[in-house]
Amino acid sequence: MAGGAFLGLDVGTSSVKAVLIDENQHLIAESAPALSVSRPHPLWSEQNPHDWTKAVEEAVAAIRGQAGAGFSRLAGIGLSGQMHGAVLLGESDRVLRPAILWNDGRSFAECAELERRAPDSRQRAGNIAMAGFTAPKLLWVAKHEPDIFAATERVLLPKDYVRLYLGGEAVSEMSDASGTLWLDIAKRRWDSELLAACGLSEKAMPRLVEGSEVSAYLAPETASRWGLAGRRIPIAGGAGDNAAAAVGIGATGAGQGLVSLGTSGVIFAVTDRFVSLPERTLHAFCHALPGRWHAMAVMLSAASALSWIAAILKRQDDIAALINEAEVFAAKPENVANAPIFLPYLSGERTPHNDPAASGLFAGLRAEHGADALAFAVMEGVAFAFADGLDVIEAAGARPKSTLIVGGGARSAFWAQMIADVTSLTIDLPAGAEAGAALGAARLAMLAAGAGDERTVCAAPEAQKRFEPRADRAALHAPRLKRYGALYRAEKALRGG
Repeated sequence: MAGGAFLGLDVGTSSVKAVLIDENQHLIAESAPALSVSRPHPLWSEQNPHDWTKAVEEAVAAIRGQAGAGFSRLAGIGLSGQMHGAVLLGESDRVLRPAILWNDGRSFAECAELERRAPDSRQRAGNIAMAGFTAPKLLWVAKHEPDIFAATERVLLPKDYVRLYLGGEAVSEMSDASGTLWLDIAKRRWDSELLAACGLSEKAMPRLVEGSEVSAYLAPETASRWGLAGRRIPIAGGAGDNAAAAVGIGATGAGQGLVSLGTSGVIFAVTDRFVSLPERTLHAFCHALPGRWHAMAVMLSAASALSWIAAILKRQDDIAALINEAEVFAAKPENVANAPIFLPYLSGERTPHNDPAASGLFAGLRAEHGADALAFAVMEGVAFAFADGLDVIEAAGARPKSTLIVGGGARSAFWAQMIADVTSLTIDLPAGAEAGAALGAARLAMLAAGAGDERTVCAAPEAQKRFEPRADRAALHAPRLKRYGALYRAEKALRGG
């Protein structure tokens, strides 16, 4: 459609982010209804899939209110979302239980069981079995909720459940499916032996497409409800949240990368070949575009760690001021040298430890330390986690040549500069960094709708600011990074890990 509009929906952990852009990718409207996470037991993390669809409807209603006639030009929809979640559906696609999320750590024992059942799983899937991935979750359900497992007819990822709701089709795409441990990532197809190891078959899996392909069309009843009766609107395959964020900032070619500072933390490096290093917990996934893959290091707590300490300090409504206080604190090198050390493992950790039992830890607290020192320590601890992740990517030969930063934490120039100092990466802040995955989803909608080619649609936005690593600050953080690593090893030894 000439002059069309394109909707990107990102089904996140804390919100459903929606953006509507025009054919020139100018923002028309946006909305982000909040979501809550249920933690009924230690290590558990769940959401009701119906909360996602309710939030999508709220977001679209808000978009329609802001866009006015602009929404009537809707020509394509793209989806992105949190990866690894397990949505179990029974007869007539009825939701059987709350979705088990990416940061749920209950299925650690089932990881070992999966690798026992499929001894070559690391080679077949390109990844080590981790509690956050989808496959171990199904083994956990089979063991602890056998009636639910027996009733399960289909397993979907979060964004793909939203697709089912919007278009009535059970479809996934390569990037999100890579995080299930059921995909042959090199060949971009389901692996029947890995599925069988979990008591499943391809019958329970959605159809696969590339992220830039048409996966379904908006159902007539949904189109009518949205004021689009009679319109045939394509829904793109879409992407997992990090691949979508990469598309959103133009990280689509080999050697390009991103640092995602969201609820979780990610270093993402695009490759033109399949690379893997499962023994060091490198995530080896397909990209959202054909013929490309990516290497990814994932830290489970990033910006969420700062939100956590802000809530403890009763500063959750004043996080920007808390960051400013941390920046003033860090301006004095002696403050940094004597600051607490923080391990940001509030939900366990993936790269490089693969340790759902890892926990957060402050060390080196003194009576003189206040909110500013605690906030600084948390932000630095997250930067240290990124350094650990980069070490793994480098070992796989996939260090990015250029890096952009995205996610809600990208609002803080102080934090971005600290990450550059600690990792030695030169990091660019692109325009629209906060839109991230939702913008990437909208771009994939444009490609699926034929509204441009990859070169024009997925161009990198202009950088607003560049963060060059500073040698003096790197030297200040270096001994603290060593202590950070030693603290994790000591804590693990004390708990018998």
